[in-house]
Amino acid sequence: MDYKDYYKILGVERNASADEIKRVYRKLAMQYHPDRNPGDKRAEERFKEINEAYQVLSDTQKRSRYDQLGDSYSHWQQSGAPGGFDWSQWFSSEGQGFGSQPRSGGTTVQYGDLNDLFGDGMFSDFFRAIFGGMGTGPVSRGRGRQRTAPAYQQPVTISLREAYAGTSRQIKMDHRRIEVTIPAGARSGTKVRVAGGVPAGPGSQAGDLYLVLEVAAAPNFERQGDDLHTQIGVNVFTAILGGEVQVDTLSGRVILTIPPGTQPEQVFRLAGRGMPQLKNPQVKGDLFVRVKVQVPLQLNAKQKTLLEEAAHLKL
Repeated sequence: MDYKDYYKILGVERNASADEIKRVYRKLAMQYHPDRNPGDKRAEERFKEINEAYQVLSDTQKRSRYDQLGDSYSHWQQSGAPGGFDWSQWFSSEGQGFGSQPRSGGTTVQYGDLNDLFGDGMFSDFFRAIFGGMGTGPVSRGRGRQRTAPAYQQPVTISLREAYAGTSRQIKMDHRRIEVTIPAGARSGTKVRVAGGVPAGPGSQAGDLYLVLEVAAAPNFERQGDDLHTQIGVNVFTAILGGEVQVDTLSGRVILTIPPGTQPEQVFRLAGRGMPQLKNPQVKGDLFVRVKVQVPLQLNAKQKTLLEEAAHLKL
């Protein structure tokens, strides 16, 4: 059996933080997801490797065991001892009985079939041998009780507007479709649990699937927590004299009153026009609007005359 370097697979250092590992995983998983690479077997195998590495390095218990194994394996390599590495001391007590089956998800509205996407080769022999008995739930030799297949995480991208209003994704499992509700107020890193989303396998019962959300950046809005930031252009005359302008929000256009003497880069707050709180969607953050004063490049004769007269008046 060959040793698998999960840190190398993700391209991170051994001392990488959990946040760094998560960030790199999301980027790679989206890049190599089969939905984006239809028919590309290399991308599919790379996707499996990336997910396997993340299943280990994102789990404190598995990562600790893996690091101990890595230290032992590295010491064996450096020692030049004859014979092969002694894997037996690292085998999970149920490594050969790992019963998880393929699982899926995606970044599109329609997910692939869970059983068709990966087949029986979702996890390598190395993973099954070392981690087969870890985190798989209670096991009993008696009747009526089974091991639970390990939870699985799948990245899903949604738009900022979907995060504002809430949305859904459909998953096809066991010849049936399950609609998964994504709550309003979701943000990057939010996990949506799909109970029983990981199909049962030999000797195991269905486990949970977690959709890990990634909220795509929006061109006109910047999100900071539950608050949103945007900007509008206001002509110099409106800034000086005051007036009304329309502002786009995620719930539609609203009227913003510009008071006379508004300064460039001045910020106005529209209360309750930001993102809904995840746990209390009736409560929303605020929308902050930054004013960009637009100076006209050309003036007609009357405008020029009036401005020249105004310039000579004492303020």
